[in-house]
Amino acid sequence: MKVLITGAQGFVAKNLCAHLRERKDVEILQFSRENSISTLKEMLLQADFVFHLAGVNRPQNLEEFKIGNTDLTRAVCDGIVASGRKIPVIYTSSSQAELDNVYGVSKLGAEQALSELAAEHDINVHIFRLPNVFGKWARPNYNSAVATFCNNISRDQPIQINNPDASITLVYIDDVIAHFIAVMDGELSGDPFVAVQPAYEITVGALAAQLTAFRESRETLVTEAVGTGLVRALYSTYLSYVPPERFTYEVPKYGDSRGVFVEMLKTPDAGQFSYFTAHPGITRGGHYHHSKTEKFLVIRGKACFRFRHVISGEFYELFTTGEKPEIVETVPGWTHDITNFGDDEMIVMLWANEIFDREHPDTYALPVGTEA
Repeated sequence: MKVLITGAQGFVAKNLCAHLRERKDVEILQFSRENSISTLKEMLLQADFVFHLAGVNRPQNLEEFKIGNTDLTRAVCDGIVASGRKIPVIYTSSSQAELDNVYGVSKLGAEQALSELAAEHDINVHIFRLPNVFGKWARPNYNSAVATFCNNISRDQPIQINNPDASITLVYIDDVIAHFIAVMDGELSGDPFVAVQPAYEITVGALAAQLTAFRESRETLVTEAVGTGLVRALYSTYLSYVPPERFTYEVPKYGDSRGVFVEMLKTPDAGQFSYFTAHPGITRGGHYHHSKTEKFLVIRGKACFRFRHVISGEFYELFTTGEKPEIVETVPGWTHDITNFGDDEMIVMLWANEIFDREHPDTYALPVGTEA
């Protein structure tokens, strides 16, 4: 399948091209503002599907709205008719097509041209009236608050907020592209409108606060809930604006004669991750917890874990090594320690179910060799 993408240098098109290049059944034809209308017509003679993503939203004069939106779309329609084939079209319109402004009118004109194409030539037309699209590769300081905020906050630059209570509707670029491809593959259709879901509502103030929290998480080590929904999409977007010189950041490291302890990541409600080392013959631990739990994973070296029940005095001992990935859990009410019985440094990953609270540590010293 040969796929023509207009507006090929734009934010949405770059993401679409990246996804389509991952497929072996698609050949991409790209049309951008550097190309002529005659080139567009030549590409349409080859195309099997059209993603008409080109448009004007920041012109130097108002006439460019009509030229870049309505007139260009009519040229696409004329080219499809001239090809003599029923080439399906996806068009990225705007939610402003419902508004009475110059930009909205130009987008509505483009929609009408496509509707005529569909009605007169029985061609499948799918129109996406997109709200604010956000994601990687959008241009900051242009027409996306998300892109501008991500760019500036990740670089410790100021942002300007005129009305923090103003609400904006957002759709994530990966969701947009997924809908595009589903239409192309015949798995989704519109009559002719296709809505991208999910759509998110957020205030400008809340957006800025969330992006700032991402930046601050490098200092606090407390991550936001970035696994699902809007926060996941915003975090991915935020990271895409982090400059290469800020790809890394240091985390706390505590060392003594036994080895080192390094904190990596903390969560508001699912504990924290860290790792520690121990020199040969060194024992760490010798304490118990009432409620706190931990998971240990030896990734290098040889470890002896010892446990003793703080009431009954029952004793248990086990051995594990970095050769065999094996989780060892500490159990409330059992004092425990870990000894490096090998000849090399031992490295152990550790997850605790709660962030360490120095005021209420739930950690009580009691050597395993001592009965309560």
